[in-house]
Amino acid sequence: MLSKELVAASTVPLVLSVLTEGETYGYALIQRVRELSDGEIEWTEGMLYPVLHWMEKEDLIEAEWREAETGRKRKYYRLRKEGRKALHEEKQQWMTVHATLTKLWKPKLRST
Repeated sequence: MLSKELVAASTVPLVLSVLTEGETYGYALIQRVRELSDGEIEWTEGMLYPVLHWMEKEDLIEAEWREAETGRKRKYYRLRKEGRKALHEEKQQWMTVHATLTKLWKPKLRST
């Protein structure tokens, strides 16, 4: 399992990335990230929904209440233009971190 700090730091880019696949509702987001991470990233509704509300307030995503096939109402989230821009920036930042760690962690060749 990832540390709480790393899970928190990765929530926004993960949500934005999942929403590039199409609109979805909160619980489906939780399941998709669990599936993609092979169970390593476990979000709770109590952790995710405040982030979704913040992202909505920041105009990164938009939401709409709709009735699901079950007859229950669900709030569906979709990416906005601003969210796509934010995702591009997030990708660049995460790739920089990834590249730096890869350089630090690659096996060093020993001279004989």
